[in-house]
Amino acid sequence: MNIKKQIALRLRTIRLERFIASLIYSWQRDRIERQYGKPKPSEPMQTPGQLQGLKKTDRGAWMQFERAAVQVEFLKSDFVRVTWEPGWLPVPYAIAKETWPEVKVTVEENRDKILISSSQLTAIVSGEGSIEFLDESGRSLRQELPPQRQGEQWTHGAKLRSRERIYGLGERAAPFNLRLQQGKKYRMWHYDAGGLYGPGMDPLYLCIPVYVGLHENGSYLIFYENSFDANFSFNDVATAEFQGGAIRYYFTAGNPRQLLGNYSELTGGPPLPPRWVFGYHQSRWGYETEKAVRDTANGFEKYDLPLSAIHLDIDCKDNFRSFTIDPDRFPKLREFNREMEAKGVRIIAIVNPGVKRDRNNKLYREGVAQEVFSTLPNGEIIHAPVWPVMSAFPDFTHPLARHWWSRQYEYLLDLGVCGFWHDMNDPGVFTLWGDATLPTPTRHFMEGRGGDHREAHNLYGLLQARAGYEALRDYRPEQRPFIVSRSGWAGLQRYAWTWTGDIETSWAGLRQTVSTVLGLSLSGIPYTGPDIGGFKGNPNAELYLRWFQLSTFLPFCRTHSANNAKPRTPWTYGEPTSSCVRDLLRLRYGLIPYFYTLGWEAQETGIPPIRPLFWEEPDNSQLWDVEDAFFLGDALLVYPIVFAKARSRLAIVPRGYWYRLSDDSRLQGSRRLRLDVPLAEIAVFVKAGSILPMEAGKTLILHLYPPVEDRGEGRVYSDAGDGYGPWRLDGFEMTRTAEGLELNWHSQGTYPFVYQMVELHLHGMKLQQVWVDDREVRFGSPAPETSPVKIAPGMVVCCDRFQQVRFLGRMD
Repeated sequence: MNIKKQIALRLRTIRLERFIASLIYSWQRDRIERQYGKPKPSEPMQTPGQLQGLKKTDRGAWMQFERAAVQVEFLKSDFVRVTWEPGWLPVPYAIAKETWPEVKVTVEENRDKILISSSQLTAIVSGEGSIEFLDESGRSLRQELPPQRQGEQWTHGAKLRSRERIYGLGERAAPFNLRLQQGKKYRMWHYDAGGLYGPGMDPLYLCIPVYVGLHENGSYLIFYENSFDANFSFNDVATAEFQGGAIRYYFTAGNPRQLLGNYSELTGGPPLPPRWVFGYHQSRWGYETEKAVRDTANGFEKYDLPLSAIHLDIDCKDNFRSFTIDPDRFPKLREFNREMEAKGVRIIAIVNPGVKRDRNNKLYREGVAQEVFSTLPNGEIIHAPVWPVMSAFPDFTHPLARHWWSRQYEYLLDLGVCGFWHDMNDPGVFTLWGDATLPTPTRHFMEGRGGDHREAHNLYGLLQARAGYEALRDYRPEQRPFIVSRSGWAGLQRYAWTWTGDIETSWAGLRQTVSTVLGLSLSGIPYTGPDIGGFKGNPNAELYLRWFQLSTFLPFCRTHSANNAKPRTPWTYGEPTSSCVRDLLRLRYGLIPYFYTLGWEAQETGIPPIRPLFWEEPDNSQLWDVEDAFFLGDALLVYPIVFAKARSRLAIVPRGYWYRLSDDSRLQGSRRLRLDVPLAEIAVFVKAGSILPMEAGKTLILHLYPPVEDRGEGRVYSDAGDGYGPWRLDGFEMTRTAEGLELNWHSQGTYPFVYQMVELHLHGMKLQQVWVDDREVRFGSPAPETSPVKIAPGMVVCCDRFQQVRFLGRMD
C-alpha cells in the first residue's frame, strides 16, 4: 500500500474516532457543568449604595460605599485606574508596567461629590457611585453609571452620546464602528469559528475588553482588566457585564496616538520582529510531505516570486501529536530546513496545546508526572477531543506548566524550524453541540490563587504565547522569536503576531477583513493579516487578486487555505494574475525598509502600523465611519477594492495633499471623490511631506514627496535584521525654500550603513539645479564614472552618504 493510501485510510479512521469522541465529550461536558457549575445568582441586582467614607492616597482616593468600595488612582496625569470591589482582583498577566512615577493629584470634597484631579483629567465620584471624567478644559468625556452587582457578577455602564462611535473589543466580524449594530451583544469568550466565519458572527478567537470612544468632545480608551466571560453592548449606554471578578479598568483620554501609547505602556509594546517576517508567507493545509513543500518553494523560484516562509499545518505532524513532524513524510528535516533557508525560505511549524492521551506518548507521561494538566474540581485530568482525538491541556496559568511547555520547542528548533504557529489555543475542542471548549468548572492554578475556566479561558492563548516566546528567546538568545497565535488577550502583542482566522471566501469576507484589522489595531494588536483569498473555498482570479492587493499593505502577508481548497499559489491563476501578484510582491519587498521602520516605531511607542483615517483628525466626523480604507504608517493611504467587478470607488480623503503612488498625480484632501482603480491596481497615496524609503538590492531608494509648505521628514531604522546587536537610525528632513527644496541627513547609532548607494527620487517638482554638499552638479549632464554623484531627470544617485542636497526648481 503506498503512502497516500495509508494516509487516506488513517484519516478515515481518525475521523470516525473524532466523531465518537466528540459525541461522548459533549455529553460529559454537560454533566460536568451540571455537577460543578456555578448556579445562577438568585439575589437582586444591587448598586453600591451611599458613600460612607473617604481616604486619600498618594495617587488618588479610596471610597467606601454601603455595599462596595472603589479606588481611583492616577498612574499618569492622563491615565487613571479604577477598581470596584468586592471580587477577585485580576492576576496581572496583561500588565507590563506596574510601577509608575509620582504624579501630582488633588482630592477635593464638594458637597456630595469627590473631585480627584491631575493636571489633565478630573474624575468626579458622586455619592451614589457614578463617575464622570473631564478633560483639562472641563469638558465631559465619559459619564459612568453606578455599577451593579448580583452574586459574583458585575455590570458596569456609561452613557453614550447620540453620535459617539465605539471601536475595538479585539477581533470582531462586525462593522468598524461597533455601534452600527444596535442591540448587538459582543461576547468576551474566545471561540473557534469551526473552520469558517463571515460578517456578523460573534465571538471570534481573540476578544479583548478594550475599546476607543470618539465624540465631539474628544476621544478616550477604556480597558477592563477582567478576563471573565462577559458581554458588551453599545446602545444609549455602553454596558459591560462580567460573570465574576472585581471591576478594574483603566481610562485614558487624548488623541489616538496618546491613547494607544498609554495602553501600550501599560500592557507592553510589541518587540521588533526579525526583518524577514515582513516578507511574504505561503501556507496551506495540505503541505503534508517534504516534496509538497519543496515543490511549492521551487515554484516561487521558477516564477520569480519572492518568498520568505512556508507554514506547515497539522498534516505535517506525526499522528497530530504536538511538537512532532512525521518522520516518514519529512525524513531528513534538518537537512531540508537548511535547503529551504539557503533559498531564503524559513519553515514555520504548527503547535496545538492539546497533548494526546496515550501512555506511549512521552509528552503526555511527562505532563501527568509533573501535574501540569488542567483538572476537574475532583482532581481528575480533563480530556477533550481535538486533532489527535482525546487530549489533555496544560494549565498555562501555572509557572511550572509554562516552564515545562517551553522546553518542548527545543526539539524542532534544533531541527532548523524558524518559528511557530499556535493554533486551537482558544482553547478549542471538537463537540457536536454546546460550547466547543473545556468545561467552565475546569480548575486553574492562577499563579497559586486558584480559579476556574470562566476566568482562565480567555487567558489561555496569551499564556501559551508567553511560554513559547520565552522558550525561543532563552534557547536562541541571538535570534528574535517569531510566533503567530490564533488566540490571546491583552498583552499578546508582547509575544506573538496573529491572523484573522478562518474567514469565508467571499467579497463580504474581504470587506470584513479591513474592519477586523482596524479594530485589532485599536485594541493594541499591531501585527495581523488575513488568509489571502479566505480559508475555505476557491476564490476566482479577481477576488484573489483584490485580496492580495489589500494584504500587500498589511503587516502580516500570508496566503493560507483549507485542505479541500484548490492550491492557491500565484501561478495557478495564470496570466495576467500571476504577473500582477509578482509586481505586488516586488513592491512589498521594496517597502520592507518602511515596514521595518514602522516595526521599530511600534516597539518604541506602541503605535500600530495600521491606522484608521481619523488617526490624525479625530475631530473630523466625516472620517469616523470609514471602514474600507486605512493608513499604513504616516506616509501611505490605502484604498482597496472590496466589491466584485468594481473598477472605481468612492473615497473620503483626509486633509493635506496626496500623491498617487502609481502615477504621481496629486490631489488635495478634505473632500470626497471617485477613484479609477483598474483590476491590476490598488489605489495608494503618499502624503505630501513624506519620505518613503524603499530598497532594491544594496540600494536605498528615498522617494521624496515635497511638502506644500514648511517641512517633511522620514526615518529608516537598520540593524542586522535579527538579534539584539547594534542599530542605526537615519533621519531625513525636507524643508521648502523660496528656491525649491532642501534635504538634510543625520544619523544615530553604531551599526554601519548597510547600503552601497542611495537614490533620491523627487516627485512633484521640476528640477533646474541640484547641489550636493555645496557642490553644484549640472543637471542633465552625464557625470564621469569617478564622480560620487550621478544626475538623471527627476533623480539623484549618491554613491555614498551626504549631508545636504538642495533641489532648485518649482512644484508641478
